[in-house]
Amino acid sequence: MKVAVLGSGNGALATAFEWAKAGHEVSIFDFEQFPKNIESINKTGGIYSEGELDGFQKITYAGHDISKVVSDAELIFAVGPAYSTEPFGEACKPYVKPGQKYVVCPSSCAGSIVFKNALGLDIKDDSVIVAETSTLPYAVRIIGDAKIAVYNRLKGGYFLAALPAKYTDEIYDVLAPVFNTIKKAENVLKTTLQNANPVIHPAVSLLNAALIERTNGDFYFYEEGVTQSVGRLMKAVDEERIKIGKRLGITVIPDPILGMEQGYQAEPTYDTGYSEAPGFKGIKAQPSLDYRYFNEDAGFGLVFFTDLANQIGVETPVMDAVLKLVSVIMYRDYKAEKARTMEGIGLAKYSLEEIKEIL
Repeated sequence: MKVAVLGSGNGALATAFEWAKAGHEVSIFDFEQFPKNIESINKTGGIYSEGELDGFQKITYAGHDISKVVSDAELIFAVGPAYSTEPFGEACKPYVKPGQKYVVCPSSCAGSIVFKNALGLDIKDDSVIVAETSTLPYAVRIIGDAKIAVYNRLKGGYFLAALPAKYTDEIYDVLAPVFNTIKKAENVLKTTLQNANPVIHPAVSLLNAALIERTNGDFYFYEEGVTQSVGRLMKAVDEERIKIGKRLGITVIPDPILGMEQGYQAEPTYDTGYSEAPGFKGIKAQPSLDYRYFNEDAGFGLVFFTDLANQIGVETPVMDAVLKLVSVIMYRDYKAEKARTMEGIGLAKYSLEEIKEIL
């Protein structure tokens, strides 16, 4: 099968490596402003990996010409942060062909809806399948030229849903032979809500703001950054996320429990469950506050969670407070920026029951 990977970051390279290892013909695209990893892959002819994925895999093409990557691809992965989803969709729009399957990995808050909108397709259009995963299947970092280290290939605890959900079985059958521990979700709101980055990253970063600024991130984000009080804030944010899911008829798994399923954590607590987690050891903090832990996980994630909650009648005072404080210290207004909202993805006009029916 011809597989396209959009993106050239950590997760994209791991996805390309694993699908090439599974015997598929893999090509990689990224925009011209991100040349470094594309050039490295072209020099080596492929990707090296160590850790839980090991070896070398050839990549058919890596470059900035999207027509060479997606025109004949049967399966297309969009792998990047929340702010990459719409540009990737817009880049694919001229080359969409009936029968193609697109997977936004990870969702990063209704990513499949954003991507499908960018393709110019109605949410109910079935000429192609657009799906999303709740998170990346890997904990991975680029450690050299065209070389990655996969510290944890998730043992479970990540989910897949298509848009609309009636096509989830079809896309699952394509992905499961490679992503063999992935599970089906009820719909894309489940995959969106089950992404825990908005629960973890803003809370830990906010309560360690001075340390991040003073040391430029020279400390261990989880081992040293998570204490009892930090854990209490994460727990409070998580409880509101679970309430949003309950209102939607979705069971959101508390993050420490999910972390155990994924292979990160050894105990289901919000303090030592993170600070002593085998899968989080050695991870340094971000070099500055101006980083995706605020800009993406608060600016997209918490903004979307709170906007969704407001529309369906769930109060989120803790999320609102975190957003307010993060906005103050970053000297910007994430809510006012509306990077990801129900109106922005086209769902603001629907009732709760209509949303469930559409998705």
